[in-house]
Amino acid sequence: MFTGIVQGLGNVHSIDKGEAVWTFGIDLPDATGLERGASVAINGVCLTATEMDDNRVSFDVITETLERTNLSEVRQGDAVNVERSLKMGDELGGHLLSGHIMGLGKLTQLTQVGEGVDLTVEAPAMMMKYIHEKGYIGLNGASLTIGAVEGNQFKIHLIPETLRLTTFGTVIEGQQVNIEIDSMTQTIVATVERMMKQENMEGTA
Repeated sequence: MFTGIVQGLGNVHSIDKGEAVWTFGIDLPDATGLERGASVAINGVCLTATEMDDNRVSFDVITETLERTNLSEVRQGDAVNVERSLKMGDELGGHLLSGHIMGLGKLTQLTQVGEGVDLTVEAPAMMMKYIHEKGYIGLNGASLTIGAVEGNQFKIHLIPETLRLTTFGTVIEGQQVNIEIDSMTQTIVATVERMMKQENMEGTA
């Protein structure tokens, strides 16, 4: 599990593109105590550490993950958001995330607002029922609050600290972002839909 509080930026040192698996070598901001087999969120995607050399850690990424996330667009030298998995006793500063990406959104507009930036993200239609104003969402592994929703787009207000600590400080319009909807929100929406469907069936019986 993760909190959506990005701990720093990693640098993609190498990408070995195999037929079915890509191996990413990433220089983490701090790999102290990290063991082989540990989970690390890279741009919000839960990956398993396979090899370690000081702060340089290798991760294997299968084809399905590449197809469902923006890791397929990452290039050598790029920065990525990094969060190590939550441990017992750690502060939960964001909201619980699993590192399982639901889909991709597209950055359609970046607007400078004082020292901050407003991001407008276009999401797949099937996700919009989970996205509500003042709710929270995981974007590239960062726990963020939804500022406004209109149609199949939503807006995020980013403060300078978030821009400094994450890749959102250097994103450009047109880029894709990984979207994770937390399991609690999905469960609530599914429960409400099921109850409404049952009421409608009883009303027509």
